[in-house]
Amino acid sequence: MSANGSAKAIKAEQRVKEKSKIEVDQRVIEAFQLMWGNFPEPATLVHKSREVIAVNDACAAIGRIKGMNCATHGAPEAHRGCLADQALSKQQSAFKKIEFGDKTIISYWLPVEGYPELFIHFGVGVTIDYDSVQR
Repeated sequence: MSANGSAKAIKAEQRVKEKSKIEVDQRVIEAFQLMWGNFPEPATLVHKSREVIAVNDACAAIGRIKGMNCATHGAPEAHRGCLADQALSKQQSAFKKIEFGDKTIISYWLPVEGYPELFIHFGVGVTIDYDSVQR
């Protein structure tokens, strides 16, 4: 990323942080990073309002930032059939397999035990083509 692009990203993140009114226990964010920080695919900790609370390294690499609305990142069609409401209302994990472009992605929504307003969202196949990986 260029210096100008980096500066724009920092300013955008600052604007998003200024808007946030959601308070989340810092221990939850630390636990998210401990468990998902090095996961090779993008993963987010998200509030029921769809505000992104935390992202792992792979998610930051594709441009998702803390404080943004998760549904505004990427193509709108990528968010069709979102199962976040289902996962939150039932407090049970939800997943679906989708074809997006030339990718097959399995998306997951996992409620966070003890925090009914939070969920973890990630997909397998978002940034890695597992069919082409050498074993």
